Amino acid sequence: MKTFTLGGVHPEENKLSADKIIEVLPLPEKVYVPVSQSLGAPSKVVVEKGAMVKTGQLIAKGESFISANVHSPVSGKVVKVDDVIDSSGYKRQAVFIDVIGDEWEESIDRSPEIVSEITADRDTIIKKINALGVVGLGGATFPSHVKLMVPDGKKAEYLLINGVECEPYLTADHRLMLEKGEEMLIGISILKKALGVSKAFIGIESNKPDAIEHLKRLCANHQGIDVIPLKVKYPQGGEKQLIKAVVNREVPSGKLPIEVGCVVNNVGTALAVYEAIQKNKPLIERIVTVTGKSVAKPSNFMVRIGTPVSTLIEAAGGLPENTGKVISGGPMMGKALTSLEAPVVKGTSGILIMPAEESKRTQVLNCIRCGRCITACPMGLEPVLLAQLSENLLFERAEAERIMDCIECGSCHYTCPAGRPLLDYLRLGKNKTGLLIRNRVKK
Repeated sequence: MKTFTLGGVHPEENKLSADKIIEVLPLPEKVYVPVSQSLGAPSKVVVEKGAMVKTGQLIAKGESFISANVHSPVSGKVVKVDDVIDSSGYKRQAVFIDVIGDEWEESIDRSPEIVSEITADRDTIIKKINALGVVGLGGATFPSHVKLMVPDGKKAEYLLINGVECEPYLTADHRLMLEKGEEMLIGISILKKALGVSKAFIGIESNKPDAIEHLKRLCANHQGIDVIPLKVKYPQGGEKQLIKAVVNREVPSGKLPIEVGCVVNNVGTALAVYEAIQKNKPLIERIVTVTGKSVAKPSNFMVRIGTPVSTLIEAAGGLPENTGKVISGGPMMGKALTSLEAPVVKGTSGILIMPAEESKRTQVLNCIRCGRCITACPMGLEPVLLAQLSENLLFERAEAERIMDCIECGSCHYTCPAGRPLLDYLRLGKNKTGLLIRNRVKK
């Protein structure tokens, strides 16, 4: 069975909500919609305090090349434009809306009928994906229309669809493949048309046999789309690892997948593309897993963007008494929330509630030079060296040692017997090194 070859770890899977069907979460009383929901420049607010908005109406416009439009996920009244603490713990500008009813923009097709025929041409697909605010839903939230604009001199050969969901606990993508498989496959065909490729592969780890078999059956009616079962290994969902596993190509250091003729999209992105092109629906909701060993009702919810995390936790049975940490995302790459009123955004894949006994960090000991972090690194880096360089503020040296190739998967941190906070230092180092690089380019 296929997999990537360099590094990787095998954390306990804990897919507690894998058999829980997607539930539509009732509308909250209020939503807080951040205007920066993509890997790029914040969008510019185009509504004012007191304005009445409909579900699907544009409320913030992405004016930069790498940016994404933001639409109202609800109908109601704009009460203010102010800062909200997001999942990263920082204050971000957001549109605050009091929910009144659920009146949608008339142009959105809300019927359950699946629209199979793809009539839009390549340019229309890219423009519409841009207009309707579709971004990558695998975590990075890169604007999807930019990814489809292949640079001059490059050629896309393969479209890879990430159905791996290797992060422990999370099951949103798994349920999507089971319950929205046909719509997702039409979305993949739309992406193929936009890229001008004839072949797409859906990579799924073998711990999801029901999704593999279900999509294989559906693919019989969709030309040029194959399901590729993969060996279970973290972080197989990283795009460079997925490319190596599926088509055995290696993306060079500092380069993007298009360098080896590949474009990678998440299964959730494919569904959002279907809804945008075939239903004229902006990206205003997504599937979010709410889970944890102490959670009364581990669930997969269809959630409107801007819904406070506290609303999801209540729907899953409330916050357990022994809670030590609430994480946005999974245990490997997720980040602890500083406020349960942080809103769900386009990149929110899960809310993990960890008991106190599991959320405490182990005592930090001296590095014993065992090399486990180096063996585990799927990018072939030396995490112990990069962490030391970051700790000592030696960012130019860190750049030379390829710190920007780090995908922040946490495999090094997971394997360290000394409890060294390697991922923390790597994130710090990447942030500061990236700033150095951007300042150098400006000069």
